[in-house]
Amino acid sequence: MQRRIQVKRGQILQSTGDKNTKIFVVESGLLRSYTIGNNGKEHIFMFAPETWIIADVCSPEEPAQLMIDAIEESIVQVHIKDPDITIANKQMLRKRFFVMQNRIINLISTTAIERYDNFLDTYPNIVQRVPQRMVASFLGITPEALSKAKSDRIKKRNDKQNS
Repeated sequence: MQRRIQVKRGQILQSTGDKNTKIFVVESGLLRSYTIGNNGKEHIFMFAPETWIIADVCSPEEPAQLMIDAIEESIVQVHIKDPDITIANKQMLRKRFFVMQNRIINLISTTAIERYDNFLDTYPNIVQRVPQRMVASFLGITPEALSKAKSDRIKKRNDKQNS
């Protein structure tokens, strides 16, 4: 079962602890999923721009671990989780799992600059749409470390051009 909704910027679609979580397909706009650590720090799990799917993959008996909200005004298809998922949704889910697998590998095996480059490859149209603090949170670094990584990236690019 699905329905289409319009979501305002800042609107929360799912809170940590919610039961009966749903699958959201973004038609337009931008959503994010995140958690808040014990220290009150926000940790962004993923962004979902147009055509992306976002959900908490907990089982129906488990409470949601992720918050999902709108970064921009959005139009979203809301799908009730059910075992009869369409082929199109299966393809979107496969893409989502691929992106998440790459994200985990990058978090454990790359530098901040490499993670930023991967972010730009994965989300080429998002960097101008979200605050830098959100990009830093997604990368698992501080905003100051992101500024340094971006500066180092520019310096590295300039050094290559001057060689």
